[in-house]
Amino acid sequence: MKRTTLTAYIAVSLAMIFWSFTFIWYKEVYNFYNPVTTVFFRLIISSVFLFALMYPLKRLQKIQKGDFRYFLLVSFFEPFLYFIGESYGIKYVSTTLAAVVIATIPLFNSFTSSYFLNEKMTRMNILGIAFSVLGVGIMIFNKDESFNASVFGIGMLLVAVTAAVGYAFVIKKLTSKYNSISIVTYHNFIGVFLFAPLFFILDFNDFVQTGFVKEAWIPLLELAFFGSSFAFIFFTFSVQKIGVAKSSAFTNVIPVITAVIAYFILGEIINMNKILGISLVIGGLFLSQIKMSNLRDRIREYIRPSE
Repeated sequence: MKRTTLTAYIAVSLAMIFWSFTFIWYKEVYNFYNPVTTVFFRLIISSVFLFALMYPLKRLQKIQKGDFRYFLLVSFFEPFLYFIGESYGIKYVSTTLAAVVIATIPLFNSFTSSYFLNEKMTRMNILGIAFSVLGVGIMIFNKDESFNASVFGIGMLLVAVTAAVGYAFVIKKLTSKYNSISIVTYHNFIGVFLFAPLFFILDFNDFVQTGFVKEAWIPLLELAFFGSSFAFIFFTFSVQKIGVAKSSAFTNVIPVITAVIAYFILGEIINMNKILGISLVIGGLFLSQIKMSNLRDRIREYIRPSE
């Protein structure tokens, strides 16, 4: 394995760990602030941090003529649309369930790649998708088959998933011309202006009444530094080096990491429903990534008699 490839895999693994923690940090901030307030200040802090860190190092590339529309489109998908869906979704469902729904992003990437890029979907891919949908269903419903999650929360998480798919398609165009630090810095900065009207219309009065709360700003800083800065830089770097599909596949591990973190930090219960649901989702996601032709070649290579 080439050194740059290994670095890319390490980078995307760190991104997934940071994003797994964001589900916990969101819950901690929501004890004091609303979702739009949380995301708005998360992006402001992240933008200031990235500009202050990267400008003196001269790693920040200027946006070339004609590319601003792509940065605007990327920013609309993520952070704007994605964070609206994710932040409200996490507010109304458990952290583990939210992580599982977000982990279906690679599945939807497979569908869109098949439709728009004419990438063939195999029976194994379809079977994997079916397993993952079943796993999410098991986690959503109680043992008595009653609905166990907010319909609004699930719907908002699906908005986030849709935004992430759009983001993955557009970001690939920018990674061929800009480094990961420049892309993340600009899309976070543009995101501040996209969120500003929502903050002043929906949350400003509540924020003024609540004021500065230390217990909220510690996880908010963690969201900004690790969730909105380093995680996106690492993920974008991995997209540049190993591609969208391989990088997105790492999303599979987020529910597992999040479930463990939520168990120890938030005291969320890991019951058999969650274990079975997570297993089906993760197993289905990996099945959905398998190419049967490659699998058959490996099997034939393994069983072929040595000459």
